[in-house]
Amino acid sequence: MKLRTLLLTILALTLSAARAGAASPNGPFWQYPAIKGYGAEHTWPDVLERPQARATYKAVFDLTRGDARATTVNTGLNLIARTVNVFASAAVPLNHLRFAVIIHGPATALTLSAAAYQQRFGHPNPNLALIAALRQAGVELLVCGDALAVQRVTPAEVNPDIHVALAALSTLIMLQNRGYALVRL
Repeated sequence: MKLRTLLLTILALTLSAARAGAASPNGPFWQYPAIKGYGAEHTWPDVLERPQARATYKAVFDLTRGDARATTVNTGLNLIARTVNVFASAAVPLNHLRFAVIIHGPATALTLSAAAYQQRFGHPNPNLALIAALRQAGVELLVCGDALAVQRVTPAEVNPDIHVALAALSTLIMLQNRGYALVRL
């Protein structure tokens, strides 16, 4: 009886491994279907929920985490890129994604232009390439006007790929009233 259970377990594991390998036999495990180099995702062949290619998806990402001293890409921005890549890997066209990001709190610094960031923090803004890639994918990036005021940043110092919003509070309420799902980062 124990031998039979062991053999069935080995057979199940072998089939499971074969199925996982069949998902991408010649390709890399991690993929970047829409935003190259950021937001790596892996597509599993048999999952319970998968985005539908014909549907439109709306989400507002509430991005507050960040550190101006960081020399690497903001983890929240990278997760937004991963979200875009997950939907793209499910064949959802980018024009079916209505994604907005409202940036405030400690994350506000990542919205600075290259020159303003360098001047304030003494090193390049590591987020510029990802911000440009998100914009190219259709993601709308907004920074809280109140957060800018608190940090004494003028709108002229903000990266041109990012728009100034009145406030994160009002933006989050208005977008949720329009049916956007809230994702806190």
